[in-house]
Amino acid sequence: MSNEPKNSAPVTPVDSGSQAMAEALRSSFGIVKVVMVVLFAAFLFSGFFTVGPQEKAVVLRFGKPVGEAEKALLGSGAHWAWPYPIDEVIRIPITEIQKVTASASWFFQTPEQAALNEIPPAGPTLNPAVDGYALTADGNIVHLKATLSYRIEDPVRCVFEFAAGTNQSFSLAGVSNAVMNALDNALVHTAARFKVDDLLLNDAIGFKDAVKRRVEQLLRDYRLGVAVEECFVQSLPPRQLKQAFDNVVTANQKSGQVIDGARSDASKTLGRAESEAVGLLNTAETYRTRMVESLNAEKVRFLKLLPAYQSNPSLFVQQRVIESVGKVFTNAQDKMYLPTSTDGQPIELRLLLNREPMKTSAEQAK
Repeated sequence: MSNEPKNSAPVTPVDSGSQAMAEALRSSFGIVKVVMVVLFAAFLFSGFFTVGPQEKAVVLRFGKPVGEAEKALLGSGAHWAWPYPIDEVIRIPITEIQKVTASASWFFQTPEQAALNEIPPAGPTLNPAVDGYALTADGNIVHLKATLSYRIEDPVRCVFEFAAGTNQSFSLAGVSNAVMNALDNALVHTAARFKVDDLLLNDAIGFKDAVKRRVEQLLRDYRLGVAVEECFVQSLPPRQLKQAFDNVVTANQKSGQVIDGARSDASKTLGRAESEAVGLLNTAETYRTRMVESLNAEKVRFLKLLPAYQSNPSLFVQQRVIESVGKVFTNAQDKMYLPTSTDGQPIELRLLLNREPMKTSAEQAK
């Protein structure tokens, strides 16, 4: 009997080329596995990120925040999230000042003109197709532009309440657009409550403050979680009327200068009159006081003399005459004593009380 198996399959010899190809495929698959592992590791490693000390971060997974309220906010330090497109990291600057400019009510400017703040030449009429404008309370047209500075004050409200209210995923661009829309709304809304003269001239500061208050109210209504830092408003009349407007401004300034000058002169004149009146009143008061004191002194003197007069009037009169004559003699510069008359006639006594001053030799020579 033969020992060979009856049903064994025939062995096909493998050539060297096929064997080499198989080895190459096995090596390629090994390399691909290594590359895939490295790529996957790199993919996972790319999910690491850091958050700065002046910011917060929110991880969006397929457009929705991961976590709720404060738990969704990541503070400063290192963090990990699934790389994009699974997760997306949104950084929220909580101290950085953001700026937006609302120019829906401003005339058309090229980017170059806007950068240099140049006013383009005016056409014959306003072109509503390209030129924005706002209407005032008295039906006039003005151009308005505003720049608003703000910062994100409440990241939780900004990420969750605002995004939920708009049914959109959170983004800083969305916040910026919402602030700009609120600013445009405030400009148009506030302009409709101011007359053109007040808006442009008389109460420009009041108009700016009213715009800022309107923006703050709208942002609170939007639940945006931002705080307004500063609002700068520009307002101009239509360019076609700029010359007439400038003439009116110049006339108002000259009128104001004349009025201020008149008020200044009136104030000076009034001040001088008040000063003179005070001087006259003081002089009169001094004279009155002196006269009252003098009269009181005379009164006291007469009251002292009254008993003597009442006791002997004739003697009192003689004594007063003698006192008066004595005073006259005392003040006389020259006194002449005449001898007694022998014929019994009255003696004439002459006194020189006020001699004319003696002339000098030079005066006598004239």
